[in-house]
Amino acid sequence: MDRIKQLGVFFHERKVGTLALYQQRFGAFEYEKDWIENGFTISPFSLPLEKKVFLPKMDPFEGLFGVFADSLPDGWGRLLVDRLLLKNHINPATVGNLNRLAIVGDSGMGALSYRPEFPLEAEEFSSVMELDRIAKECENMLETDDSAHLDQLFQMGGSSGGARPKILTETRGEEWMIKFPSREDKKEIGKQEYDYSLCAKECGVEMEETELFRSRICSGYFGTKRFDRQRDSEGKKRKVHMLSASAVLETSHRIPNLDYHLLMKLTLEITKDFAEVMKLYRLMCFNVFAHNRDDHSKNFSYLYDEVKSGYKLSPAYDLTYSNSLNGEHATTINGNGLNPGMDDILAVADGIGIRKPQAKKVACEIRDCVYDMLAEYLKLPM
Repeated sequence: MDRIKQLGVFFHERKVGTLALYQQRFGAFEYEKDWIENGFTISPFSLPLEKKVFLPKMDPFEGLFGVFADSLPDGWGRLLVDRLLLKNHINPATVGNLNRLAIVGDSGMGALSYRPEFPLEAEEFSSVMELDRIAKECENMLETDDSAHLDQLFQMGGSSGGARPKILTETRGEEWMIKFPSREDKKEIGKQEYDYSLCAKECGVEMEETELFRSRICSGYFGTKRFDRQRDSEGKKRKVHMLSASAVLETSHRIPNLDYHLLMKLTLEITKDFAEVMKLYRLMCFNVFAHNRDDHSKNFSYLYDEVKSGYKLSPAYDLTYSNSLNGEHATTINGNGLNPGMDDILAVADGIGIRKPQAKKVACEIRDCVYDMLAEYLKLPM
């Protein structure tokens, strides 16, 4: 596989700029002149709209800026890509990030696409596997690193991120993501995540539409409509540019180094809208009371609103009972990751300017809702 030395970065059909290989390991980036004049910053802190060559650091994204690292599949998606590379007699260890972006092409999460594309050879499938069969093939893949349906799994989920197996599919004319259990998950993880989504919505946390897809072998598979795919005023499908907090801050989500104090300030700085801060505050309260501790920097994202010409907080996602390193929150609450309580929550609220009576009222409402609806998962008295 020849090493790609230059890639065009596109937003729909408009060229945003060029990625070029520098010193065999860095992805240097330069905006197009027209994009500087008529576009928007694709990463507000790292890539302001300036006519210059931007050079990333080697860490934490192996010589890429975070916004482009967001386009790369990780976890399940990377596993599928690596196995298909091996099937094509290519050593994954020799494939650099520009080549991996070329493999992503226009199939990645968010709206950025990359040309020229380098499609991996995979058998085309016209038949659709039922969800239970997909779940079994995912299980085989995780246990043996192989599947007789590798090509089909790649087509359905090769551009996805996150640890759990998933497919990207169309349901009722809309694009959805459906998840399946990983090796560490309980068989009923789908129902648990669905119940969490219902509770989060009841708590006023913004989420996309969710559904529990039926199964004959478990209680169901969790699915959610994709928020990086929307319809414009004419009803046409349109990709939405998205940027994780990890990418904005150029920091790895694998290292717990974020606090909600910083996340609140980041959200206000990027969105310029205190209503978005309140959305994050509700999500923080939910995460604390519902014991969702895998709240790392990849699990918070911002979407670019083309109508308002600005960023907004994305709907919440990946909400379920979970732990991070040492059982603590990946994002600490006022410095407390192990046992954050109301005092820590209110300290974060005060730090960003939410009035204490309002902050306490919201937190108490969410606590009561969570304890009522999720008692089974939190092992609370019914």
